[in-house]
Amino acid sequence: MVVERAERPRLPSGEITSSGLAEAVGALLPENAIVVDESMTSGRSMMTTTKGAPPHDWLANTGGSIGIALPLAVGAAVACHERRVLCLSADGSGMYTLQALWTMARESLKITTVIFANHAYAVLKREFSYLGVGNPGPRALSLFEIGRPKLDWVHLAKGMGVPATSVSSLDAFAKALKEGFESEGPTLIEVGL
Repeated sequence: MVVERAERPRLPSGEITSSGLAEAVGALLPENAIVVDESMTSGRSMMTTTKGAPPHDWLANTGGSIGIALPLAVGAAVACHERRVLCLSADGSGMYTLQALWTMARESLKITTVIFANHAYAVLKREFSYLGVGNPGPRALSLFEIGRPKLDWVHLAKGMGVPATSVSSLDAFAKALKEGFESEGPTLIEVGL
């Protein structure tokens, strides 16, 4: 039997792309990390790019619900306080359980949260398309959008006591991710998509 050895991806640079974000995670994920993944539309390739990373655990959303990532990350960090936790979520999912950021700060949990700010309930749009009832009308379509007012995750996180930054390049994302993994408490990275 031939076993192919997986290698970490190279650290990407340049404009933000979904594949570039996944490569950065694969390149920087620390050994024994716990990844909490609710990046259902923005982070589809995240898991495959970590096959060459040091051993880690991957907790994913089940059952089609949204909003589990932030509290699940808290639970993982409390249960395994010596391990780093990477929480991958989107702005729509994160808004369901925003108060978990306060718990992260209060308990000084070593969680790096990445919020993919696509300004939409993209997973709900996708699920609606599966119904086979045509395109949503203006009123239904407006329910899938997040933007009136536009969410500012940096200010939301800082208001809960979590240091945060917004990034607009893969270089800035990699820098913020590395700093998050080295932090003694929680951090949040908002990635505009």
